[in-house]
Amino acid sequence: MGVYEELKARGLIAQVTNEEEIREVVNNGKATFYIGFDCTADSLTAGHFMALTLMKRLQMAGNKPIALIGGGTTLIGDPSGRTDMRKMLTKEDIDHNAECFKRQMERFIEFGEGKARMLNNADWLLKLNYVDLLREVGACFSVNNMLRAECYKQRIEKGLSFLEFNYMIMQSYDFYYLFQHYGCNMEFGGDDQWSNMLGGTELIRRKLGKDAHAMTITLLTDSNGNKMGKTAGNAVWLDPNKTSPFDFYQYWRNVGDADVLKCIRMLTFLPLEQIDEMSSWEGSQLNQAKEILAFELTKMVHGEEEAKKAQEGARALFGAGVNTANMPTTQLTDGDFTDGQIAVLDLLVKTGLAASKGEGRRLIQQGGLTIKDEKVTDPNAAFVKADFEQGLVIKKGKKVFHKAVL
Repeated sequence: MGVYEELKARGLIAQVTNEEEIREVVNNGKATFYIGFDCTADSLTAGHFMALTLMKRLQMAGNKPIALIGGGTTLIGDPSGRTDMRKMLTKEDIDHNAECFKRQMERFIEFGEGKARMLNNADWLLKLNYVDLLREVGACFSVNNMLRAECYKQRIEKGLSFLEFNYMIMQSYDFYYLFQHYGCNMEFGGDDQWSNMLGGTELIRRKLGKDAHAMTITLLTDSNGNKMGKTAGNAVWLDPNKTSPFDFYQYWRNVGDADVLKCIRMLTFLPLEQIDEMSSWEGSQLNQAKEILAFELTKMVHGEEEAKKAQEGARALFGAGVNTANMPTTQLTDGDFTDGQIAVLDLLVKTGLAASKGEGRRLIQQGGLTIKDEKVTDPNAAFVKADFEQGLVIKKGKKVFHKAVL
């Protein structure tokens, strides 16, 4: 089985521009392909997994990846899948986020001479002269076709800014630039990017002629990875300082029964034969499949040692008893207490179990908070320092555990 056939067997491919040509190029290691990552946060999320593992698979087959950091396109903001305009970030914020992305990508992709490249589209987009761009590129785009694009439809109903309207042209220009300067002949992206990606292949064809072989493939996901089952979570980060290895493991351990094998097939590097054998698993065997998924992905992001700790901690929590050794922990200081006490709502915010006191209050009112094995019913409850000396175990809902210590 060639790598292209494996991508299809794993359920990754949604749409392609020329399947036979793409199959030949990919299977023979002749693809120089890119995937773009806009720097809207200082960490990649679980939703980026499909793109990262795809790049790894293709690189293992001899193809050359380009990880394109969107230092320029992030200044505009992608309207795809949005009901409102994205928050405008400063160039300093974007540069910082780009550096964070680089460090995380290096766990998946091998960069270096003759291997993968990491580029930033700010290097060419920010140098463009607006009038020159209009003359060189603008004439290649039909406004009528752009307005029919899926990526704009939802935003047009709510109000699409002219700033966002330019995003398709910027993304298309990226492919055109990479094709000319780096021999990039293929673009991958989520299926919500199909219109933007076709814009790139069409721009290359119109500017460089029909013999310019530029190919496009979209994955069976949107650009945030939100068709892997659960919403792959803008809150589930690859940075261990934002999502601990334990919480990361638990996120994947809690994937729904209907989605676990789909996620294993798409995201792990387990052999397809082994995954096919799991297709008949039911009941408790599905819990075993979830453990396999969670362990494999946590190992990829945080290393095998952290994956083992997370697995052992999870088994202890949901098995015979509560073992707090590997539980996510928040350390409190004397400054967190007033008159020797800390209010339960302040505690929830401090530990990150609630984003605000209002959210914490709703959690308690809905019966979703347990502390010291007792359901908390009073949002005005408070705890003294002595409660934290051995570590106070906080349970949110049925499956989220956290420890607070003084």
